[in-house]
Amino acid sequence: MDGSGGFIGQLEAVFSGTVVAALEAVIFFDVWFWDGGPGQPDLKLPLVVLWLIVGSTFFTLRFRFINLRGFRHAIDCVRGRYTQPDEAGEISHFQALSAALAATIGLGNIAGVAFAVGIGGPGAVFWMTIAGFLGMTSKFAECTLGLKYRVERSDGHVSGGGMHYLRDGLASLGMPRLGAVLSVVFAVMCIGGSLGGGNMYQANQTYAQAASVFPSLASGTGAVLFGLTLAVLVGIVIIGGIRRIGEVASALVPFMCILYILCGLLILATHAAVVPAAFATIVREAFSFEAGLGGFVGVLIQGFRRACFSNEAGAGSAAIAHSAARTGEPLREGMVSLLEPFVDTLIVCNVTGVVIVVTGAYANPEAGTGIAMTSWAFATVFPWFPTMLSFIAFLFAYCTMISWSYYGEQCWAHLFGVRSILLYKTIFLVFTWLGAIFQATAVVNFGDMMILGMAFPNLIGVMLLSGQLKADLDVYWRRLRAGEFPRYF
Repeated sequence: MDGSGGFIGQLEAVFSGTVVAALEAVIFFDVWFWDGGPGQPDLKLPLVVLWLIVGSTFFTLRFRFINLRGFRHAIDCVRGRYTQPDEAGEISHFQALSAALAATIGLGNIAGVAFAVGIGGPGAVFWMTIAGFLGMTSKFAECTLGLKYRVERSDGHVSGGGMHYLRDGLASLGMPRLGAVLSVVFAVMCIGGSLGGGNMYQANQTYAQAASVFPSLASGTGAVLFGLTLAVLVGIVIIGGIRRIGEVASALVPFMCILYILCGLLILATHAAVVPAAFATIVREAFSFEAGLGGFVGVLIQGFRRACFSNEAGAGSAAIAHSAARTGEPLREGMVSLLEPFVDTLIVCNVTGVVIVVTGAYANPEAGTGIAMTSWAFATVFPWFPTMLSFIAFLFAYCTMISWSYYGEQCWAHLFGVRSILLYKTIFLVFTWLGAIFQATAVVNFGDMMILGMAFPNLIGVMLLSGQLKADLDVYWRRLRAGEFPRYF
């Protein structure tokens, strides 16, 4: 079907309007790093990525590397060692972590890493890992605040996230007007991101991958039926709210991660002789100056860009899911959340990156780019992997969609009231169907812009609240070391 006219054409016109174009120009404004010289491209970094790096580095130093200090405690919390059965909330620590991971572990872990390695070389994997490590602290900060300032809605469900801690948290610091403005901006961007990048993009790419493997779907009728089926499958879950989302995510996320990681480890096992050399190449090229300072900066930029786009640390989205956890200790859920970038970037993205390096896919023109490169790399050992990849891509996208529907729902309720939630869910499912049918490029770009744009209001608020958070952390850590928290097994 042609998306150039009709309803989608009107949507594209709206999302390509002057105001949206101005926002996109600001969010993706390129900060100049290096003049490539004659015949060489200049090296630039989008402002939003630089902002995310600054935030994650600030929090890592501010909270004295809690991503290392709190790692073991985070695992204990996920296991439920400190959880009382009667604590307030709707889902367990593990379900909250799974729901948040479902939103970040997506097609970017498969295709995005390949793009980064293809452009920046193997060294990009190293800097991607460093960025993921720093991002663990951003997740900790925003998710702790999300639970600290969560509220109980009129329908009996809890609600938390950036829209609440920006408004109420900054009001507690004597900045109610700033908090109100940042809260509304955050909520609007989150809704836009949920419909675009968290929904239409996932549906579109899932259909494209499926149609490439199953030619019978590569038609207008096939797209319509695929979109309807996907919308029904998503609807079955999201109608049940966060509890149903948490249940489904806690079942699917471990399965899809283990399946993908297992395939990657089997490939590394078949290339065991060259794995040490591959890691040496990754580290060496991460600090290589063979192409001059510009080459070094280029590799660093690609790695940081991929990590920031993948785990969304600093965007504030995950805080919405973690706010529903059953616990009376906000710091405890913050500890749980720092495991997200560890799983998303340090494990899943690294599996993709190392497989691409050991198989030589990044240097083989026949491998293609993006998801095609990843598929080619895995197919060197498993010829059937492209079909498996379609299934994995579907699971990744499906989990992303159900979690982002909840993010958008919470922000929608914050702006328009609880009674209008059903309207939002209906709109979300319509966009799921449209995503499979049309190549709505403008709408997808709009969604990506909104997701990353959430980082601007979010990090301003979290940085302003970091002093309050640091004091809470110091008290919690003293109590933990003194053994004041009872263990249940």
